[in-house]
Amino acid sequence: QVQLMESGGGLVQAGGSLRLSCAASGRTDSATAMGWFRQAPGKEREFVAGISESGVSTAYADSVKGRFTISRDNAKNTVYLQMNSLKPEDTAVYYCAAAKTSLLVTYANEYFYWGQGTQVTVSI
Repeated sequence: QVQLMESGGGLVQAGGSLRLSCAASGRTDSATAMGWFRQAPGKEREFVAGISESGVSTAYADSVKGRFTISRDNAKNTVYLQMNSLKPEDTAVYYCAAAKTSLLVTYANEYFYWGQGTQVTVSI
């Protein structure tokens, strides 16, 4: 069992930055790819960014490419999402997720563990 805890969400003005963190605990000895997803009110959960266990491979949704950066510190069992140039359309609950594979994955059904989510609100 793996537990994930997100932090770092909040209210920011458009153009601002936030860094989300996701700390993993429990059975973290298994190599796992990690990802960030988000869900806005009335919309389906969508993939934002993913990273392989090694950190070598990353992937981003087109809507966040060039603005968001995913990274990880395996020694701390933590994954980060640096979000720059935030837009009002980035407003959503952001979820961290862990897969059961070390390879980069981008589909929600490939992720097995999920955090509770952290709210990000971008004001005009």
